Amino acid sequence: MRSVSTIILALFLNVIWFSPINAKEADVVLIETLQGDLTGDGQNEEISLKGILFSPDTVFYKDIWVEIASPNEERWKISYQGGYEPAVELVDLNHDGIKDIFYQSATGGSGGLYNYQLNTLANGELKEIPLPEQLFLQGSFKDDFIVSIQLTPDSDPYLMDVSNRSEDYIRLGIYDENGTLRKPQSLMIDPIAFFEPVLISDSKGYGLKSSQQISGAYHADGLGTVESLWYLENGKWILLQTEWLPSN
Repeated sequence: MRSVSTIILALFLNVIWFSPINAKEADVVLIETLQGDLTGDGQNEEISLKGILFSPDTVFYKDIWVEIASPNEERWKISYQGGYEPAVELVDLNHDGIKDIFYQSATGGSGGLYNYQLNTLANGELKEIPLPEQLFLQGSFKDDFIVSIQLTPDSDPYLMDVSNRSEDYIRLGIYDENGTLRKPQSLMIDPIAFFEPVLISDSKGYGLKSSQQISGAYHADGLGTVESLWYLENGKWILLQTEWLPSN
């Protein structure tokens, strides 16, 4: 007659043997699937964007990645930052005639920031392509309830009347009652919050449009947005144009 411990062990092993999938695999969500030639060999790879939710009652993905499978059974994996509403787009941004993998997801923060990543798999070699950075952008308060915003070193500053916010700025000690600036103070300039692939022209191909916010005394005191157009040429991002869009 078998002992009780032997029976319990047999039942335990039976449960493990017939368990169809482990807990980690069960948590994986297939977000979307795309197909495209990422290596340049004329055959389409299958790109599967996957993630694991932070919890069953949230839409925030704590882990996000893509799995790439080629017809000849080669495999690649790219890990991304977590976020909301993750998506990938296949677009040739480095202009080598082969589509790249552009990832984005919302951080969910008050600044409307997004996570981004750009990769190329040309010739089967996985590489990350750095995204453009806004190296020059200046803004400051001036006397008479004026703010000055300069987009490039060679451009004239844009002057914006903020007298409709004077009561708040006086309360915060930025200005006195006469509109005189109490001390030099810079504006709040956010990092680039959003990128979007855009077609520059049929001959030039695609570039990126970026957006970043400039605020006054605090982040909710939004003054407007800087939109810039970028083009990748010979491995370097070129700023084609930049524009100031004041808030209404």
